[in-house]
Amino acid sequence: MATTNPFQFIQQVRTEVGKIAWPGQREVLVTSAMVLVMSTITAIFFFFVDWAIRSGLSFTLNSFGS
Repeated sequence: MATTNPFQFIQQVRTEVGKIAWPGQREVLVTSAMVLVMSTITAIFFFFVDWAIRSGLSFTLNSFGS
């Protein structure tokens, strides 16, 4: 295993961090909005799936129950 001293390690980390393409404010806002919209759509979808399963199960159990 190759060993580097802490000074070289910090230099390498700074070099790599400099290569990162940080998103701009607009990109962050658009991406955040997309996440919120998709989360809302997913929550609504699973609400209706849960409702349908619950209704079907209740109907089935009430049909065979007393």
